Amino acid sequence: MSFDKEKDSVLNGYPPLQGHPSLQPPFFGNSLQAQSQNNNSTAASSPSSANFHMPLYSGNFNRYPLSKTATGNGTGVTTNNNNMNSTSPRLSSSTSIMLPDTGNTGNSIHVTRQLTYAQNSRQSSSPHHHARTAAAMARSTPVSSTVTITDPNNPTSNKIFNRIDAVNLSTVDDESGQEGQSQTWTTLDIGGMGLKQISPTLCSYTFLTVLYMNHNNLTHLSSDISKLVHLKTLDCSGNKLSSLPSELGLLSNLRDLLLFDNNLSNLPSELGMLYQLEMLGLEGNPMQADIKNILMKEGTQAVIVSLRENAPVGMPPPHREWITIENDTSSDDSDKFTVLSYNILCDKYATSQVYGYTPSWALNWDYRKELIISEVLNYNADIVCLQEVAMKQYEEALGDAFKDRGDYDGVFFPKSRAKTMVDKERRAVDGCAIFYKASKYDLIEHHLLEYNQKALQRPDFKASDDIYNRVMTKDNVAVMIVLENKETLARLLVVNSHIHWHPQDADVKLVQTGMLMDELDKFAAKHLKPPLGSPQGPTYPSTMQLPTVICGDFNSTPDSGVYEFLSKSVVRQDHPDFGNYMYGNYTTEGLSHRLALKSTYSPVGELDMTNYTPGYKGTLDYIWYTNNTMDVMSLLGGISQEYLDKVVGFPNPHFPSDHIPLMAELRLKSPRREKNEEPNFGFTSRR
Repeated sequence: MSFDKEKDSVLNGYPPLQGHPSLQPPFFGNSLQAQSQNNNSTAASSPSSANFHMPLYSGNFNRYPLSKTATGNGTGVTTNNNNMNSTSPRLSSSTSIMLPDTGNTGNSIHVTRQLTYAQNSRQSSSPHHHARTAAAMARSTPVSSTVTITDPNNPTSNKIFNRIDAVNLSTVDDESGQEGQSQTWTTLDIGGMGLKQISPTLCSYTFLTVLYMNHNNLTHLSSDISKLVHLKTLDCSGNKLSSLPSELGLLSNLRDLLLFDNNLSNLPSELGMLYQLEMLGLEGNPMQADIKNILMKEGTQAVIVSLRENAPVGMPPPHREWITIENDTSSDDSDKFTVLSYNILCDKYATSQVYGYTPSWALNWDYRKELIISEVLNYNADIVCLQEVAMKQYEEALGDAFKDRGDYDGVFFPKSRAKTMVDKERRAVDGCAIFYKASKYDLIEHHLLEYNQKALQRPDFKASDDIYNRVMTKDNVAVMIVLENKETLARLLVVNSHIHWHPQDADVKLVQTGMLMDELDKFAAKHLKPPLGSPQGPTYPSTMQLPTVICGDFNSTPDSGVYEFLSKSVVRQDHPDFGNYMYGNYTTEGLSHRLALKSTYSPVGELDMTNYTPGYKGTLDYIWYTNNTMDVMSLLGGISQEYLDKVVGFPNPHFPSDHIPLMAELRLKSPRREKNEEPNFGFTSRR
């Protein structure tokens, strides 16, 4: 394993904070009491069921206050315990707590955050404290004022509600709050009720973003809490929890996890996946020293990093099963071939800022490279189409390994930006690569399609400002090659492309795919007759009869315009994916192509996912084929759902990319004979 140098100090742990009593049962020694300067401060407030985005706790405390100096010598904080609920566990009778050296501001900040949050939590022990506080605040607000309410499932769409309307909550018909139903509340407060168990129904409220279960008598949390995937705040303080379910780590949207005043002595390593967590409240727990010391010195994020980097690698998923589509009893395999498509996640994109849930050593290219090479070589496909391949990776690790260990030759082209860069920068640019078995195929010709450059060559595009503003700024490419089978002399056109990624640019994706099909037809027309070196090879009557496979990361779902265009051969000029943009003939006449294309995975309704991250889990990658020239024999199945239910997303120690490879076994259909040939009535074509 290799770790980022900047994280070595976190991984090695920290010594106890100097001058801090590290052996006291509460997390930071004795229990915190309220400030004597503000004994009568307003009770803590928080987001209410009306979805008001108020501070988590109010009073004179900021969300992350630097420090609060109490009366006395400045080394302690005192409070009045009169407002504390009698059920709060293990509160010390001592009236002060030893704080770290005030000269070490960083340590003081993290300690003070814990103490501040813990104290306000203890003052929030009355039944439905947060909901009552929010309701009181709403009543005191003028009716005419408005508040912006953000849908947690669609944060880019803000809707302005009248505040009084927001308070008048409507009830969802379905307790699960399924998509498509009106849902006006996302916060639930069941705190201070003395509950010993929570109904499983609660875990079906997947729309919740804030859940208060504080100051009850809960002794455990159900693993089903992992279903509340939109939670940003979870408060389980003041209960009797002695352990946490590992599934809690699947709540990757959590910002605040408050566990004050429980019986926790350890944390599951799975919490390391909570990469967005800002506050981990552990004061008042007999926590083990190493976690306590890291939290005091470096704060919440350091604890999460330590858990993530030092987490044991779990069991890998079961091998992906092959799905038989068509049984084949023939012993002749000369017309069969396998093709694999895989977005391998370019090294420069695999950063901890984007994939914060992945251990740094599992993001390291040296680690991922070996998994990628091993995976591709083990599948041993005849044709391999890779996306997000950096030029230096193709020229060095991947190209050499596939050539020496897999008998592959390859063709690679980077994105268009590489042309404008110096050599060192150019070698980091990613692009598309096609590898093929050198013992089975000869390369007849290759071709590069640069989408932004091709757009300039179309007269109907030149008059469109949208082409310059939206399409020309994206430098995606497609690579096309024609292969000839050394044994049968049959030719095969293989295309590999990576379409623009942004979810809001459906128009750009459709335009790029339209240009891809236009260029493919022109390239195919040049290879209908056999090459000079193989005059005995077949002649194809038209581009529709030339066997064609199109692989790639299309960044498009099965309900997109791109999928509709490729599968149905036509898209109307007013398709919603075009929006209000103008793209020459594409938006005046529509898109069309002549190939009978079908997705290889369409017989199984596509895989549930080919891209798996906390923000998106779905299908973006495809292998298309001309179904009048080929049959699908079998497909590589998906990832075990049991395994997926235990991980936040890819990459991880078992999967080197955020995408998974697709693979299909195909068989060429017997080509139709030329009309001037004498028919052979004794010949039966084999499918």
